[in-house]
Amino acid sequence: MSMSVLGLVRASHPEPAAAVTVVAALLARGVGHDPAGITVVALTVLASQLAVGWSNDLIDADRDATVGRTDKPVTTGAISRRALARATVPAAVATPLLALATGPAAALCATLGLVSALLYNWPLKSTAVSVLPYAVSFGALPAFVVLALPGAPPPPVWLVAAAALLGAGAHFANVLPDLADDARTGVRGLPHRLGPAGSRVAAAGLLLAATVALVLGPPGPPSWAGLSAVAAAVGVPAVGWYAGRTAAGAGVRQVAAFRAVLVVALIDVVLLVASGRVV
Repeated sequence: MSMSVLGLVRASHPEPAAAVTVVAALLARGVGHDPAGITVVALTVLASQLAVGWSNDLIDADRDATVGRTDKPVTTGAISRRALARATVPAAVATPLLALATGPAAALCATLGLVSALLYNWPLKSTAVSVLPYAVSFGALPAFVVLALPGAPPPPVWLVAAAALLGAGAHFANVLPDLADDARTGVRGLPHRLGPAGSRVAAAGLLLAATVALVLGPPGPPSWAGLSAVAAAVGVPAVGWYAGRTAAGAGVRQVAAFRAVLVVALIDVVLLVASGRVV
């Protein structure tokens, strides 16, 4: 039982799942949710992240086995495909049910984000529009958080746009370590068509654009903290690219670029919430 639970945790893509859930909770606090509202938002986002992560490993099981992905528990036998399927369905169903506690408009946004992410897992991952589900799902996140407030106020356009840009950048950074393996198994998303250099440029540019939108979007002049976030959006990815190259030279899977995106996202949201300029 303990091995199965550990396998499920590892198959959930725990780092991004935890980071996105924390970002959602921080944003919920920043827009004015009470503790109960923050809890519902966090649980909804966590359920969605679990469903997406588990379905991703389930759908990619044969492909991961072909390229020898020993970091995937379904490939090593730590968790069965049947167990992943059994876990995915209730997590997916729980997402809109939990979101309904905050209202129909918020539930619609949460469901949109989940469906878009599932469509990335299949069939859009191998198409030229592979970036679209990331943009839609990330953009739906702050829309859900804001619409979940009493009265369902409309989410700021700049906030949704910034999240969509961040999601698009995350797509390019996330795929970078897998370009060679994906080529062996026939995956041809937009990052694969642009290649490693083009994907790095796209990830860095989109991440910077997202941060600038978060800094300039709210009313009033940008704060020094916001300008610091822009500097972080330049510096942190650069460190991530360098760390990735070092890892590649050592024969280790390059995940530093995607972790850099998560770090910048957390920095952006913390500074945004601290400034009190979310809605």
